[in-house]
Amino acid sequence: MTEVCGILISLLLLMLLAWRGASVLVVAPACAMVAVLADGNTPVLAAWTQIFMPGVGQFIARFFPLFLLGAVFGAIMQYSGAARRIALVLTERMGLARAVPAVVLTCALLTAGGVSVFVVVFAVFPVAEDLFRRAQIPHRLIPASIALGSFTFTMTALPGSVQLPNLLPMPYFRTTPWAAAGTGLVAAVVMAAAGVLWMQYRVRQAAVSGEGYGDDNATAAGVDERGMPSTFASFLPIAVVVIANLLLSLWVLPQMGAAYLAEERFGSTTLSKVIGTWSAILSLLLATGIAAAMYCRSIGRLNQWLTQGAQASLLPVFNTAVEYGYGRTIAALAGFAAIRTWLGSLSSSSPLVSEAVAVNVLAGVTGSASGGLSIAMESLGNSWYEQGLQLGVDPDLMHRVAALACGGFDSLPHNGAVITLLLVCRCTHRQSYADIAVVSVLIPFLTTVAVVLCATAGFFGG
Repeated sequence: MTEVCGILISLLLLMLLAWRGASVLVVAPACAMVAVLADGNTPVLAAWTQIFMPGVGQFIARFFPLFLLGAVFGAIMQYSGAARRIALVLTERMGLARAVPAVVLTCALLTAGGVSVFVVVFAVFPVAEDLFRRAQIPHRLIPASIALGSFTFTMTALPGSVQLPNLLPMPYFRTTPWAAAGTGLVAAVVMAAAGVLWMQYRVRQAAVSGEGYGDDNATAAGVDERGMPSTFASFLPIAVVVIANLLLSLWVLPQMGAAYLAEERFGSTTLSKVIGTWSAILSLLLATGIAAAMYCRSIGRLNQWLTQGAQASLLPVFNTAVEYGYGRTIAALAGFAAIRTWLGSLSSSSPLVSEAVAVNVLAGVTGSASGGLSIAMESLGNSWYEQGLQLGVDPDLMHRVAALACGGFDSLPHNGAVITLLLVCRCTHRQSYADIAVVSVLIPFLTTVAVVLCATAGFFGG
């Protein structure tokens, strides 16, 4: 019991300190060691140097190329004026009153195309910044708008999504990315509609109170409107990211002979485990190269954009990495094993209820949708599958519920993607997290509950 209490105290302390603006570079390892001390079964120094730090390094080794390329791509789109051109076109087509849906739609197109949520944050923020400034919508609402389009329905509910939460359940339930397509589509529409309605309500509230964009938070894009790229040239790099990522991940890379990955020097892995990262890296390199060739008129300017983008990637990647190290440390403790065992012992007439609870709790404790889902699937996936077969529950439906469940409590204040989002948008938890919580915690959680209730009542058969 002491071990579990230590984890909960550590988690609450981390969320509280993150909310108050403390640097997670300091508080994440400190809070992890609080849980280790309470656990009593793991030496503190060993936990720090052999579990926490390798976790940090593992995250950086895997994702730093995406953070770097995403930030460089975003910088080129911003400082070239391409982001402003996209904002102008969206404004003309959808109107200033629909600035929020425009941002959500842009994020949704990118994430549905398989682009990492971390990359989307860097790429879309310059567009959102200009849109919100022109519409005089408060800057503090940008993070929630991006979160709605990136962290919710396209990540967990949309059938066919190549995002990790939609792929992880496949080997355990013998399913495909299109599992329970009808259920997933309904859940996606509900999440998107409810989120947009909430954000539009918040925009109206701000307008009534006379709150504008807040120019004190803004940074000039540094480009005269007359020097902006054409509409075609501005949208082309984003289209390249989506299309190239889809082609590479679904057709090109799977045809490669990658048996060499099983060698120890390459990490004894498989192509399926790296294909998402490889396709994202290649598509970003291609799109960044095209953007630089089209927009840049001098080597000096290109060097300036590359430097600004690279510098912008450093703090977000390290902040997210220490959050990953925190989750990895917690997952190695005896108290976490007790939590996992308790979740597995939950008796239920339906595995849908059990997996919805277990995945949400594990995603919340680890602060990671894919992390919590991975642990849940490794520990309980096979038993859920067997129980589902015995009770006549469609494996496709179990796949969809598992994917939906990981997209709720994962977005608590200590989540690495949330912290990265706030950093890139230059906002604090106090300013923006309440709206993030509504669109990426409350609405997805309630949607999952509704899907489970409807499925249990027989409305969804898959």
